[in-house]
Amino acid sequence: MSQNANNQAGNFLDSHFKLSERNTNVKTEVIGGITTFLTMAYIVFVNPTILSATGMDKSALITVTLISIVIATVLMGLLSNAPFALAPGMGLNAFFTYTLVIGSGLSWQTALGVVFISGCVFLLLSITGLRKLIADSIPSELAQAASAGIGLFITLIGLKGCGLIVSNPDTIVALGEFTSPTLIAILGIALIAIFEYLHVKGSILISIIITTIISIILGDVQLPTSIFSAPPSIAPIAFKLDILSALKFSLIGPIFSFMFVDLFDSLSLLITCCKKMGLEDSQGNIKGLDKMLLADCSATIIGSILGTSTVTTYAESASGIASGARTGLASLVTAGCFALALIFTPLLGIVPSYASSPALVLVGLFMFQNIKSIDFMDMKVAFPSFLTILMMPLTYSISTGLCFGFISYTLMHIISKDFKKISPVLWVITLLSILNLAIGA
Repeated sequence: MSQNANNQAGNFLDSHFKLSERNTNVKTEVIGGITTFLTMAYIVFVNPTILSATGMDKSALITVTLISIVIATVLMGLLSNAPFALAPGMGLNAFFTYTLVIGSGLSWQTALGVVFISGCVFLLLSITGLRKLIADSIPSELAQAASAGIGLFITLIGLKGCGLIVSNPDTIVALGEFTSPTLIAILGIALIAIFEYLHVKGSILISIIITTIISIILGDVQLPTSIFSAPPSIAPIAFKLDILSALKFSLIGPIFSFMFVDLFDSLSLLITCCKKMGLEDSQGNIKGLDKMLLADCSATIIGSILGTSTVTTYAESASGIASGARTGLASLVTAGCFALALIFTPLLGIVPSYASSPALVLVGLFMFQNIKSIDFMDMKVAFPSFLTILMMPLTYSISTGLCFGFISYTLMHIISKDFKKISPVLWVITLLSILNLAIGA
């Protein structure tokens, strides 16, 4: 009887997720799903740390981060049958906190409204097919430069969180004091680098656990009164977004920035990984790409309603794919692991910011590696790419860096009379960038 039930369950999973068709099995998908979980579990510690700087309740953020991951990843697995996991995006959460709220003085409720609107615009573009038009109109060099610039930006935030970089009235920034938390953070950075070199799966998560344990031994962190408990209430931040306050012309730039980064990060990741899995038709188009993007933009909308920044497809999904994952079953396994973590929130809540901040340094490194695809010998793309990369960390704003990049790219191609590289969409984006900088000034 039990064997018969197992066979029926196996047949159901095989037919629903097309396991045989994609040359995989339940065991392989489970391993792939767990691998993805281990490599991206750090976001449960890092996202609440970043967003709580806006005044949002950190305990509620832990729960919302986990719930948004579970809902979005299940949606991806069931809707597109693809082995991708989603979570609040790195860089985008920093943009939310340090550019919109701290930098521009918006309330976190209004910033959530901006995220919601960007998700709705992304959804509209995906449904109408304009997504492809915009994607084809944006120079690939600027997309790569944006990724590299965001990498530097979040690395700066990470080093600041570690206590290694502090503000200085004379030199703008300076080296911080080597206090106990700073030394532990330096150890965390070293551990992550060593584990990555040794190809240890879950390197960031392991580093966070080790440095947190050291902090407990040294008395810098207190153990929780219990290990298991019901997750903290999401009431302090859920359904608190202010959409009406976000409907301002001055916020077009941030709305576009959220959508732009989400669109290109998701597109590049999905296309690259799907090609690796062989999910292409005879014309080279990715099978089910529209459903994947639909899940991605829907996750952003759901996440903003729950109370977190843009939820997007995670690059760490590639680790699960490398382990053999080929279907949405792996996504369900990943979501199940994050759902299980909900009962361990007392442990998650004791992780200090200096233990999770080293993760930003490594993520920044990974994002900065995209710089290798930019031709810095061609001044027409080198100059705008350089400005994009540089202005993001120096102005503490992703949108400002993007604006300088689009304006300078268009200007350089006007000077060189290479008008064919400036599409009608790019003209519009350049005009909006000029307006955004003018309004911000």
